Amino acid sequence: MKAILLFVAAAIFFTAAAAAVPAQSKLIILVRHAEKDISENADPNDPPLNAAGLERAQRFARVIGKYRPGAFYSTDFKRTRDTVSPLAAKRGKQVELYDPRKPNELIEKVLAGKTKRVVIAGHSNSIPGLANAITKKAVFRNLDESEYTVIWLIRLKDGKVTKVELLDY
Repeated sequence: MKAILLFVAAAIFFTAAAAAVPAQSKLIILVRHAEKDISENADPNDPPLNAAGLERAQRFARVIGKYRPGAFYSTDFKRTRDTVSPLAAKRGKQVELYDPRKPNELIEKVLAGKTKRVVIAGHSNSIPGLANAITKKAVFRNLDESEYTVIWLIRLKDGKVTKVELLDY
């Protein structure tokens, strides 16, 4: 009987200890906002998505939805928020804003958080830099103003990058 009690106590202890360990694997999904409205009616400082951009946001939701992201980050612009909002809404999540001038703060927050799969939306000149900062390699260049089709999937285990994939959507 004493052996059984010791076994149960040990099982409870190790189960609790395992539950206390933060997630060691992460999937960080980076995307540039979809096509923006450049018509003369659009606000030049904060344009919304155009029809093609709205369609691309829906496509993003279909393509990335299978990864079941648990957190969504966006710069404070209509076009970035609206690119990830369809998927965030489908997942019952809010889009949290970040400052693209402080990429290290965002990276630290994501890496320290418990959420295993995260989406980050940004811009042609910020998303490649985030990918470089996360991978600790300067291999990605700023996107051309007309480039909207790339999604970065960056997989980490124990804080180290194990795989980087580029998806076309």
